[in-house]
Amino acid sequence: MERGKETVNICYLCKTMYIGLISDSHGTFDDAFKEFLAPVDEIWHAGDFGGGFRTAAEIAAFKPLKGVIGNCDDRRLIYDYPAYRFWQCEGLWILMTHIGGSPGHYYPEAANLIRQYRPDVFVCGHSHILKVMNDSKENLLYINPGACGNQGWHTVRTALRFHIDSGKVHDMEVFELNRHQTEMLP
Repeated sequence: MERGKETVNICYLCKTMYIGLISDSHGTFDDAFKEFLAPVDEIWHAGDFGGGFRTAAEIAAFKPLKGVIGNCDDRRLIYDYPAYRFWQCEGLWILMTHIGGSPGHYYPEAANLIRQYRPDVFVCGHSHILKVMNDSKENLLYINPGACGNQGWHTVRTALRFHIDSGKVHDMEVFELNRHQTEMLP
């Protein structure tokens, strides 16, 4: 199946993966999130790292990192974290951008990318609202991990982790932390 005219940011040699997914860290990557994400193979960040290069570097030093730039990020991050990424991982085509909207209400740029690439999984951030759902119209799994940082209107900070293998996303787990809480409760 043709996935689009460009082959930007494609990884052909992914393996069975345990993925941690975060977004909207806005300069915060604290120990509670590190503990939740410790077992994953790779972290995907759907934009708004915050903190200039510091936060992206901290996450990348913790685990291998794939990410995209967000609307609040230092524009110089675009050299390492483009506006969108499209790659294949364990039989699934993944499209990630920061501002995506949601099923039935995609932002125009995101809708154009979805039509161009026809991903199996669409990942975005920006809304600070955790949402995972099948989009039957676009035939994809929509994933927004919410916000793991403190900046914004949300009251609960969130992250996801899940497995991808043999063309399936499975065993998804949600991590929640009150907005200004920095440690997991016993």
